[in-house]
Amino acid sequence: MAPENFTSVTEFILTGVSDRPELQIPLFFVFLVIYGLTVAENLGIITLASVTSRLQTPMYFFLRHLAVVNLGNSTVIAPKMLINFLVTKKAISYYECATQLGGFLFFIVAEVSLLAVMAYDRYVAICNPLLYTVVLSRQVCLLLVSLTYLYGFSTAIVTSSSVFSVSYCSSNVINHFYCDIAPLLALSCSDISLPETVTFISAATNLIGSMTIVLVSYFNIVLSILRIRSSEGRKKAFSTCASHMMAVIVFYGTLLFTYLQPQSSRLLDTDKMASVFYTLVIPMLNPVIYSLRNKDVKTALKRFLTNVCCSFKSM
Repeated sequence: MAPENFTSVTEFILTGVSDRPELQIPLFFVFLVIYGLTVAENLGIITLASVTSRLQTPMYFFLRHLAVVNLGNSTVIAPKMLINFLVTKKAISYYECATQLGGFLFFIVAEVSLLAVMAYDRYVAICNPLLYTVVLSRQVCLLLVSLTYLYGFSTAIVTSSSVFSVSYCSSNVINHFYCDIAPLLALSCSDISLPETVTFISAATNLIGSMTIVLVSYFNIVLSILRIRSSEGRKKAFSTCASHMMAVIVFYGTLLFTYLQPQSSRLLDTDKMASVFYTLVIPMLNPVIYSLRNKDVKTALKRFLTNVCCSFKSM
């Protein structure tokens, strides 16, 4: 047999959100603002939920970790993306690409799992309010969050390892703004049946498992709310889970739109726009969604800002 004339890839080129030169600087400032707001808002939620005594409940404990996951997800993608808007060669090394994919998978799987945990939290709060602090004790909350991170880490290791177990030769241009599974596998010069199978099983397990928990939880929540006789009681019960419902609908809607597309259209610009939404826009929107519909968070924020202003005035 003749020797294979393949050159192993040591770096990849990211095409970015757009390849039009005149859009690079405007897009840089747009995504800089988005990332800046994401960092400020999620750090604000983490700080408020950590220092405010009124927010030391399971709901805000999970919200704090959702903010951590959102911040991590954006930080894995945004800095490299912003740099690439300003440089001519949008290169990323082989190992940097593998690290980025692993980090993205860790945080996105952790978010999917955490949203399921938060749906269960709302189910217990609405359907079994007297047992809320017993069922979701601090130990149980820590265990659930630890399992969420552990599951995200193990999924990221297995999936990213399978994606980078195949050979990449000659072609190294990734039709995306970060290292994602589908555009990477499109460049492989070897059999990709294993990583495709691993990815499909992982995505199906994560989405179906998480959505089942969310749907069952909210089905029981709706039944419980409908059994409340007073309209004021129904309104109060609904308001405690409305923010989470909104975040879940936006997040799952975008993921389903992306991953239920036909394979032939997976690498089109619509796929990139959907990816922008769930990797950068949703992490920015989540703190806003929870803050605008949550009196406790708004009260804690006003009190925190008042204390900060008073501290500066006394200096």
